[in-house]
Amino acid sequence: MTLDQITPKKSGKVVKVNAGGLLGQRLLDLGVLPGLVIRVLRNAPLKDPMEVEVEGTLLSIRKDEARHVEVEPL
Repeated sequence: MTLDQITPKKSGKVVKVNAGGLLGQRLLDLGVLPGLVIRVLRNAPLKDPMEVEVEGTLLSIRKDEARHVEVEPL
């Protein structure tokens, strides 16, 4: 399952970041690292972007970026 499929108030464990190049590096720099728990807090009114929490840090990620983050639901 990918991060964009998780509903608000649910969490998942990051398994893999399936993006290369600048996008992959950006996600890793933001702290979206394999093994960490990521929690979806809410979606914007039109469902994009989504607000997530990783290690106490709040991030806004677009749905098309979230599709590249493979997670295991918790």
